[in-house]
Amino acid sequence: MSTITAVAPLTTQDADLLVAAAHRAAEESGVTVSVTVLDAGGHLLAFRRDDRAVLISGETSTRKAYTALQLNAPTADLVDAVQPGGLFHTLPTALDRPLLFIAGGVPVHRDGRLIGAIGVGGGAPEQDHGFATAAIEALA
Repeated sequence: MSTITAVAPLTTQDADLLVAAAHRAAEESGVTVSVTVLDAGGHLLAFRRDDRAVLISGETSTRKAYTALQLNAPTADLVDAVQPGGLFHTLPTALDRPLLFIAGGVPVHRDGRLIGAIGVGGGAPEQDHGFATAAIEALA
């Protein structure tokens, strides 16, 4: 008989730490961003949009987090998969929420299990990915 080990969920305290770390990394680079953190069920745990950020960056960060969560992969790794002929080319129309395949969404794992995701929007794709990754490292 196998034993299932419980994994601590992503808490609002964890989510606040992720948001703060991503914003700190962005500010150090002189970039204004929005950050969204979702739990494993896709529920919003934390969100922050700097007043100077473009309004659409909030929707972008949420879609990046949702995509990373649904596919359990950094969105930076999925860009080629959605090109014509790619593995996920038709996937966005198969889900009830649109996906966004631009770098900046990263799944959050604990003890090897998916517990949520972070999405960062507002900078260049490579920057957003770096800010999200920096936030995950701060959580560890």
